[in-house]
Amino acid sequence: MDPAIITLSVLAVAAFLFITELIPLAVTAMAACTALGILGVLPSKAVYAGLSNSTVVLFGGMFVIGAAMFKTGLAEAIGVAVVKKAGTNEIPLMAAIMLVTIVLSAVSSNTGTVACLMPVIIGICQAAKIPASKELMPLAIAANVGGTITMIGTPPNVIVTGALSTAGLPTFGFFEFAWIGVPLSIIITLYTLFIGRHFIPAKNGGAMDEAALKAAKEEAGAGGDAPKSKVKMWISGLILIGVVAAMALNLKTVPLHTAAVTGAILCVVTGCLKEKEAYAGIDWVTIFLFAGMLSVAAAMEKTGAGKLIADSVVNMMGENPNPYVLTAVLFLISNILTQFMSNTASAALLAPIGISIAQSIGADPKPVLMALGIAASCAFATPMATPPNTLVLGPAGFSFNDYAKVGIPMCILSLIICLVVIPLVWPFGM
Repeated sequence: MDPAIITLSVLAVAAFLFITELIPLAVTAMAACTALGILGVLPSKAVYAGLSNSTVVLFGGMFVIGAAMFKTGLAEAIGVAVVKKAGTNEIPLMAAIMLVTIVLSAVSSNTGTVACLMPVIIGICQAAKIPASKELMPLAIAANVGGTITMIGTPPNVIVTGALSTAGLPTFGFFEFAWIGVPLSIIITLYTLFIGRHFIPAKNGGAMDEAALKAAKEEAGAGGDAPKSKVKMWISGLILIGVVAAMALNLKTVPLHTAAVTGAILCVVTGCLKEKEAYAGIDWVTIFLFAGMLSVAAAMEKTGAGKLIADSVVNMMGENPNPYVLTAVLFLISNILTQFMSNTASAALLAPIGISIAQSIGADPKPVLMALGIAASCAFATPMATPPNTLVLGPAGFSFNDYAKVGIPMCILSLIICLVVIPLVWPFGM
């Protein structure tokens, strides 16, 4: 059988399993690349090559640094201090919540940020007699959009960067995402404060799911109620600043993944978190899903499977399709998928296809993949789209339709922002 057909068949099965989650996402990704090896599409040395990818190493290191921020209590202390200083007026409180959540989510776990801030926000709402729903929805929105600012803010950003690297194309820098992430975050925040908040129902839901909150905190590295050391808070903060500075300087001897791993080592050496806590702070699902799908992407490139899909899509669009239209279509596909499945999985599925489509019409793949990645992070419209959405569901008493009313206009607004900003920063021309 043609290797391209085999690859497409494996991809189709993987897509079905990603959407249904009949088996864990990471297992699906690793099974896909394993199957391609067994079927002879990939040579044995390339099957698990994704695990040694420098982007995987970068992500692992930053997971540990993020875990140290939560373990020492730094992230929670920053968030609580900002939120409490905002007072009890609905709009200023909402602005403070969104601002601090966006900043924290850009450099650490968005799920952990929501889990740490949610009890404080609910307490303030109860004291000020503000419906909890009015502040919890903006919390989830900010957690999702904040991750678009840096490469490690959200898994889709890493996925699209890795896909470009696998295809041998120029990749995105660590802060390059800020060109779209910052304006997107500002506009979504302003929209929420002045328009979107009117679509948020005034509800006070049931009790917080303590088990879910505890699990989210532990996953981010914030588990345990032991007294927090201010010294370790400062150390973890300085480590983060040092790592970000090294990445910003773009030193030849200290590439991004080296800076991240150095920071992770310092977090353990200085006692900000223990070795086992460092391992626990790494989101292994994302690591293995990303690594497995890198190998699948390589197979699509090698066999021409990606080109087959691209040619089919381009033919449907007619001769000389407009790159803006194609980008909009791919944004919508990615954005719709991410409302019902893992944003990591949706980005991993579409990234190699996006590269092939862009190349087939003679366009630079970078703007197309940036749009795909951002679309996967704009998971506003359903409660299952992203863990922050799910965490606020019960305490706010939201229904499925509440997310749709608030989220769908934001998804459309995000598409417009991307179509305006992305081509200005990354022109479609090769």
